[in-house]
Amino acid sequence: MSTVELTQNTFQSSIEGDKPLIIDFWAPWCGPCRQFGPTFEKVSEKHDDIVFAKVNTEEEQELAAALRIRSIPTIMVFRERVLLFSHSGALSESQLEELVSQVKAVDMQQVHAEIAEQQKQAPEA
Repeated sequence: MSTVELTQNTFQSSIEGDKPLIIDFWAPWCGPCRQFGPTFEKVSEKHDDIVFAKVNTEEEQELAAALRIRSIPTIMVFRERVLLFSHSGALSESQLEELVSQVKAVDMQQVHAEIAEQQKQAPEA
């Protein structure tokens, strides 16, 4: 599967999808982004059980601001509406493959249980 373009209008439905979502936040003028792009695309073609998406931060400034993107490239991973990973800076192909393996291995039932427990312990505002 190749990458898909995400916008502010498609973001919410994308994080609610059945498959894990790996997002590359980039901009056309960003040298490291242009270097990382082919790596992201190559790895995306190997994993049809994960959605690989790109957000052009120039065109989607509100979305980038809402997610507090401060530097690019930034990689974010969502699974079942939960942000599992966020990293600023390009990854090598082997690092991205390792990230994919880790995302697939996450026990989401345990993650949701931990989130529920944290919410129970949070003081009421």
